Formats: sequence, C-alpha cells, structure tokens
Amino acid sequence: MKLMSMDDYGPIPEGASQYPIEFIEARGLIKLREDENLVEVGFTEKADAAIKDSLRNFHKKPVVFIPMDAAELSAFLGNRMGEAAADEKRTPAVDDRVLLDKLANDAPIINLVNSICIDGIRCGASDIHLESTREGLRVRYRQDGVLRTVKTLEGGRFPAISSRIKIMANLNILERRQPQDGRITVKLGDDQVDFRVSIVPVAGGESIVLRILGRKASASSLEELGFSVTQLAILRRLLRMPHGLILLTGPTGSGKTTTLNAMLRELVSDTLKIITIEDPVEFLVEGVNQIQINEQIGLGFDVLLRRVLRQDPNVIMIGEIRDSATAEITLRAALTGHLVLSTLHTNDTASVIPRLINMGIEPYLIASVLRGAAAQRLVRRICPHCAEERQAAPEERRLLEAAGITAEKLYQGRGCPACGHTGFAGRIVASESFTTDAGLEELILNRANINVLSAYLRKQGMRTLLEDGLEKAVLGITTLGEVEREIVLSAEGDNTTNEKKL
Repeated sequence: MKLMSMDDYGPIPEGASQYPIEFIEARGLIKLREDENLVEVGFTEKADAAIKDSLRNFHKKPVVFIPMDAAELSAFLGNRMGEAAADEKRTPAVDDRVLLDKLANDAPIINLVNSICIDGIRCGASDIHLESTREGLRVRYRQDGVLRTVKTLEGGRFPAISSRIKIMANLNILERRQPQDGRITVKLGDDQVDFRVSIVPVAGGESIVLRILGRKASASSLEELGFSVTQLAILRRLLRMPHGLILLTGPTGSGKTTTLNAMLRELVSDTLKIITIEDPVEFLVEGVNQIQINEQIGLGFDVLLRRVLRQDPNVIMIGEIRDSATAEITLRAALTGHLVLSTLHTNDTASVIPRLINMGIEPYLIASVLRGAAAQRLVRRICPHCAEERQAAPEERRLLEAAGITAEKLYQGRGCPACGHTGFAGRIVASESFTTDAGLEELILNRANINVLSAYLRKQGMRTLLEDGLEKAVLGITTLGEVEREIVLSAEGDNTTNEKKL
C-alpha cells in the first residue's frame, strides 16, 4: 500500500477542527482535510475497523482514509503542535474516549436514545433490547412478557448509541470485549425511573438490555394482581403468622417481587419494623426500610442479613435465596422469631422443599420454619372490550375460533377498534399455594421425593397452577393458548391427564 505524505496536503486542521491529541496518538488517525462534502483522514497501522466506522458515523458525510507513515505522524505532532502537544501528553491518555464522548453527546444520538427509553416507559415495557445484527440495529420492547420489534436502524449508529448508554450508566465506553452492568436513573415528569443496564459482547457487536424499574410505590394490591379468593385466603393466613418462612417461587419475570411488595403493604403498621434486602429496590413501599445489595463492596444478601438481624426487625423480606449461605441464615432468622419472606427459582410449590435440601439445609430446620409457599406465573389478560364482544356474540365468536381466527389474530397489527389493544391488555396471576401441616412436616423429615410431596399436597386440596389457569381461561379472563405457553404442563402430571383438562 502506497503511503501518502502529509506534505501533499494544505494546512492541517488544528484546534477545535482537529481530533484531540490523545486520540491521534492512541488511535493513529488525524484529520488531513475537510470541506462541506468530504473528510480526508490519515491513518496508520494503529487504526482498526471499529474506530473507522465510528468516524464515518461521527462526521455524517463521506470519509476517505489515507494510509500514512506512523513516523511522519509522530514527527508532525512533535514539530507542529509543540508545547500544546507536550502539555497534553502529561495528562492521562484516554484513547478514543473523547471522540466517543463527542459521538455519544451528539444531539441526534441523545434524542434517539431518549426517545427509545421514553417510548418504552410509556408503552409499559418491562425491558428494552438493543441488538447489533447483520441487518442493522434492532430495537425490541418486552410487553406483557412478549418481545416485539419496534425499530430497525442503520448498524452504523450502534457504536454511538452504545457509547451514549455507557456514559449514562457510568460504564467504560472503551470496553467492548467484557460484559458490563450498570444503572441509569432518570426523571420523567414527576416520576423517577431506574434502568438496570446489561451489556454483553456478541458476534458482530454488543447486546444491550435495559430493565425498566419504576421507583414510585406500586399501586397493585393482591386483589389487583388477580389472585383467586382461595389463594388470597391462604396468603393472608400466612401473613398472620408471627414468625416462620414464607416462600414465593416461579421463573424470572413471573411477578414474584411485585407480589412480595403487595404482601408487605398488607403488613405495614406502626407496631412492626419491616426491613427488606433487595437487588434492586424495584418499588418504594411506605413504612418499610428497604436496602439494596452492593456486591462490589461485599454487601451481598448473606452479609446484609446478618447486619439486619441486629436492627430488631419483626418482618424481613429477602429478595432471593441464591446460595447455601443465604439459605442457612434465612432459615435461622425465621427460627429465632422473625417472619421472613423470600423467593426461590422452582417450577412449583412442592419443589421448594427438595431445593432447600439440595442447598444443604437440614430437613428438621425446614420442617421447623417453613409455614407455606406459593408459585405463580403471569398470563396475558384478554382486553375487557374483546371479552365483552366475545360474550355479546358467542355464536359468531365460536365460528371465528373454529376457523382459527382468534381475537389476537383478528386485531393483529391494527388493534381493537374500541381500545386499540391487539387482543390482550396487561397480565394476571395464575398461582398455587399451600400451608404446612403435621403430615407435610413428617414427609419433610423423611426426605420424601417431589412426587410424594406433590401427591400429598393435592390430596390436601391444593389447587394447582394449571387448574387456576384453566379456570381463568374458562371465565374469559385469559386464553388456553396463554395457559399452555406460560404453565409447564408436565409439572402437573402426565400429558394424557393434562390433555383431558385442556
């Protein structure tokens, strides 16, 4: 490759028209000439493809890259920029941080990132996904548990968008090889909204996920969440216990934290001291002392729980039992006179017992402190107008469904004519729960397997997740498709039995 000489160009841009000194030295790029139609940039072997792409996006006009000798560039910096260059050399090098800052703080990029975040909040999304693909930049929102694509942008805009998000989350904008986690807090009107940021490298770029966390107190009560009368009675009976352990279980995104906060609101009173340990604090609950863990400074669930016990609490809520150390101290706290609420990741209620045993907890301790457990899933709720229409014209609706035309398909892409929803509007809880008794305690002490535990709970009258979901489908609150999608049928017995129920 023929190397061009800087002497072939007129006066080299300087000052505000030139790139920062530390960027030129670190990345081996210098602006040689610029007019209203074109930018010519000299580069050495230091310059890589990624930073060239960033420059193309930064200038918003055609950029021509001219190969040049690294020694000539070094001589130019020393001879032409003199003391100014020497002074800047004494400052810590930041590589291309200054350039990326410019990219990220460019007004169109700021407005684009802001609009993506604001639109996500306004449409009720729980997560925003930004993914670099071969086709370009894909933006998706997760609404009511389902992802949908809302924007597809030029792939060249991804570096600037990624840098903007990293700056907002106080992350390293130069890091593209290691995963990074951060947090963004923004004001939207009178509300404060938190975003939990996760960035991981993928083939061809990065994947960015922003989890939207509302910081104002949630208005949901247990009734509003959709618990049946039977389930409400069991949960409230558990909350009246003076001490012991209550567990909520289900996969990620099944609404466990929302339910825990609704339960705490029912407990709040002047006579009780309630402390929570969460990661993160998703809802602010009046009258509750809420603590957020910080693993970076050694404040995990187990460490904070030991400190919290010295605060003389009546009720403790632990966001999640993740490991044996947290499980051990959680059950010890419940044994010493505290009412403890927490979550586990299991498919159903009966599985919490073998899960705790697998974590190294002795069966006698589980039998002594476990007061009950509830498992839940979130199923999409049929739009009220669509439900009314179904009830108003049952024959027509049956004919449509027999032809494979559901409300969701009927309104797909254009929305319900009355409310604008595509079939569904919001989500509702499907749940199962139990309270312990002498028989269950005996089974725990004898290390009974999951099949024996499940059979015993069913014999005692426990209404299962599948049964609760099916009832909501029969009542027209949700659909059979939602029940099939969200509830693991095999957890309720063999497939033949489940097919009969459906």
